[in-house]
Amino acid sequence: MKKISILILVFSLAFAFLIIVPGLLNKPFVLFPEMKIADVLDLFTPLIIIPLYYLLFYFGSNQTPGLRPTLVFLLLAVLWVEGHSMHLAANSIGHWLSELINQDAYQVAHFYDEVLSHILWHLGVIALSAQLIYRNWRYPHEVTSSKMLTISFSGLLYGLTIFIMGIEGGTVAFLYPFSVLAFVVASIWGWGKFRNMPVLIFFLVGYTLSTVLFTFWWIYWGYFPQFSELGWI
Repeated sequence: MKKISILILVFSLAFAFLIIVPGLLNKPFVLFPEMKIADVLDLFTPLIIIPLYYLLFYFGSNQTPGLRPTLVFLLLAVLWVEGHSMHLAANSIGHWLSELINQDAYQVAHFYDEVLSHILWHLGVIALSAQLIYRNWRYPHEVTSSKMLTISFSGLLYGLTIFIMGIEGGTVAFLYPFSVLAFVVASIWGWGKFRNMPVLIFFLVGYTLSTVLFTFWWIYWGYFPQFSELGWI
């Protein structure tokens, strides 16, 4: 429990790095040029992030998880991994189908890459965060030495990552409303007890920032253009 702020920081750093950086590594992988460096790095994403999710799940409240919440966690983790792995494979293959844009093979790969995988993956992201918020509220720590500055910084990094995921992944339709909902619910649940709820305050800060960023993005552009649509990446 004394290290929960460090665990939250490690999670937010790993989450941000493994979500954002692969999209910037488009050079061929030396040992297998048909793959991108991003594809190789992304192979490790669930192997790192899901165990970190579980550590937050296990240590994020003052009660050891029972069978039922553990089964729920496993189901949501599978949803997360299914969406991510579908995106990884379809995206890697899709790079070689650009000349077949009117063919069924391209259309199927594009659907898996840009639509279904993002929906499953990002639903897994918000569902796992919802479970972690609930558990920390339901079973708050009686005493905590958590460092609020570390947790707040981690939350800001997480919120920025959620914003980037939603914009570039085309999932603003549910990431934006969930951000607002998480902000409202976490604020009410945690009021007066934030220091006993380090995981809740982490997600509260994160989803507050993503709410603000989504809102300003919509005000500035009038809709939610992707970064690639704007030519930024």
